[in-house]
Amino acid sequence: MSEPVSALGGATFEGFATVREVGPWGMIALRARPEIEALAAAVKAAVGTGLPAARRMDWAGDRGCGWMSPDEYLLVLPYGEVPAALAALEAGLKGQHVLAADVSDARAVFRIEGDKADQVLRKLTPADLDRMAPGELRRTRVAQVAGAFWADEGGYTLVVFRSVAGYVMGLLSHSAQPGSELG
Repeated sequence: MSEPVSALGGATFEGFATVREVGPWGMIALRARPEIEALAAAVKAAVGTGLPAARRMDWAGDRGCGWMSPDEYLLVLPYGEVPAALAALEAGLKGQHVLAADVSDARAVFRIEGDKADQVLRKLTPADLDRMAPGELRRTRVAQVAGAFWADEGGYTLVVFRSVAGYVMGLLSHSAQPGSELG
């Protein structure tokens, strides 16, 4: 596994909300039918969580599993622990038709924090943040790019493709400009 390098060197913007690039994070894209009997145990062995319900994140400390689609999960964990988690998935799902891929270096992660953090995303995504429950994961678009985000204490975590990290940082920074608050 290569040495972790963040997409934008930890770029930060201070506006009416704080925007920070916080990567790199370890991430595994797991494609598997939820009815596979060994799936829950394999995810538990890999990241210590259960299988989340639709559009949810399940957390065990700094490790998580997010529901991305009916047969896709995003496992989040410390970067250096990805090889061990992949090995646990391989052992637990041996003989099953699944795909587990390390996507850590293909993703960029941002934090949007502050009392008005939601306003930054409201300008960029069609997701209805008023209806978003705690622990909910939204897979949607952010302006014109694919993204996934969830709310947690103090703000939102946003995951996008690394190839658009600079573009997304620009969007988030522009959206958080002082004086551009909604209402």
